[in-house]
Amino acid sequence: MNSLFRSIGGITLLDPWMLLLGLLVPIALVVRRWRGAPAVRFAPAPLIDAGVRDSWRVRLLVFPTALHGLGLVLAVVAIARPVHRDPLPLSTEGIDIFLCLDVSSSMAAHDLDAKRTRLDVAKEAAARFVDGRPNDRIGLVVFARYPDVLCPLTLDHRALNQIVADVQRVEANGTEDMTGIGTAVARAAQVLRGSAAKSKVVILLTDGEENVATAQTPDEIAPLHAAQLCQSLGVRVYTIVAGVGSPTAGGDWLPLDTGQVKVVAERTGGEFFEARDAGAVANVYAHIDELEKVELAEPRYRIEERFLPFLVAAVALLVVSRVLQATVFEVMP
Repeated sequence: MNSLFRSIGGITLLDPWMLLLGLLVPIALVVRRWRGAPAVRFAPAPLIDAGVRDSWRVRLLVFPTALHGLGLVLAVVAIARPVHRDPLPLSTEGIDIFLCLDVSSSMAAHDLDAKRTRLDVAKEAAARFVDGRPNDRIGLVVFARYPDVLCPLTLDHRALNQIVADVQRVEANGTEDMTGIGTAVARAAQVLRGSAAKSKVVILLTDGEENVATAQTPDEIAPLHAAQLCQSLGVRVYTIVAGVGSPTAGGDWLPLDTGQVKVVAERTGGEFFEARDAGAVANVYAHIDELEKVELAEPRYRIEERFLPFLVAAVALLVVSRVLQATVFEVMP
């Protein structure tokens, strides 16, 4: 029954069971007709000329009764509390996420995929991750020697993915060709400091070791210091080390020291991952996507009572029915 009312005017009945009272309307009309009116509606048949046809009043004698019945039905509908449910905008407990992507020259290696560089594999996995988070604000920091915020937190994921696609590596052996993990994480946390989101996350992907903050550069931000900052700001950091290691001149691979990035993840409540091929990189992002779920609020509605039009129409029909019975269709005693 509610579906019928919704199709007519977007109306929902809060107490549809009250429509059962409508079954009493035809019963009342039948009982009224069966009892008959205490009046003589027509003169005895011998006094009526056989050639005289029924007048329009006689043919429409049922009209006031029909109006009366319709008025009662509308009154029953009003009692069933018709309302219009105006949907309110859905509120979401979104997550603010910063992607930190290493763009040092070593990201040109093809150990993850023979046809693609480490950077290409990382960019594709990041874009797929962004597409799967439509309710989250996501930003992008790229880093080598220095971090660079290429995209602030945004819901315009199409624009973000275009920026991701355009990311390039720094020049090999240039002044910026280093790996500053601590400064990159700290820069992302600094932007997230002003976020009011329930959950704040940094996803760091690198293929190297911290070589900016060393014992010889105590003023630089080390990964441990960045982890402490994130911890104080309630920012979780997921760290991904991509590749099989650092290439050597002889064609071999040196294993990486992942101790510092592990500490960053552990200190902030995130997780550490190693990805040695393209499929592993994609799986890591998919796993993080499962861990960081968005809480969607239940649909909410503003209820607007619509019983008054039905009640007014019911009263109007009952009054018109009574007036017609007392005037145009009056039954003579």
